[in-house]
Amino acid sequence: MTENLDLHKIAQNTLRPRKLARNGKAGYVASALLTENDNVFTGVAIDVACSIGFCAEHSAIAAMVTAGETRIKEIIAVHRNGRVLPPCGRCREFIVQINNRNYECNVHVSGERIVPLSALLPERWDI
Repeated sequence: MTENLDLHKIAQNTLRPRKLARNGKAGYVASALLTENDNVFTGVAIDVACSIGFCAEHSAIAAMVTAGETRIKEIIAVHRNGRVLPPCGRCREFIVQINNRNYECNVHVSGERIVPLSALLPERWDI
């Protein structure tokens, strides 16, 4: 990991909780990820009616892919209360679907605890 890089703080600084349309909200959860090229990308969760929103990790990954990268070294998601949130199952699968080597990226799961994605997504269906 890059010296003195604090993904937790970067994710916290990305939080901007706000209401959207009648049943929507955004920015209550933020994500930051570090790529193999040592670039950082961030994103926020968007929650809207009918379950068509997306997680903060998806948003950060979309920014990374838009910039031409796919390999994640480390990723974190943080709730507005500062608590680290482990990625949901959909995000875990999405991370590895972007680049097979992301199966070994480091994932913040709680507090200071970091584990490889492979520990959170055992017995993959497509290996």
